[in-house]
Amino acid sequence: MVASDRPAEESIERIRAEYLEMPGLCLTRHQMRRMWRLDRGVCDAVLRELLASGFLRRRGDNTFVRAE
Repeated sequence: MVASDRPAEESIERIRAEYLEMPGLCLTRHQMRRMWRLDRGVCDAVLRELLASGFLRRRGDNTFVRAE
């Protein structure tokens, strides 16, 4: 892993844990950035990974929820 990937990797683990601990968690990209203090680039990388892996899904109202 490249050093620049570390913030995204750590954030992915933290966000997965939060979504697992809080069933029904539903956040916009802006709310995610604020809640986990992520800059735009890290937030986008995290979302890309969590969506691609099937862990999260995007709803029609642009919120992100855990894919069941």
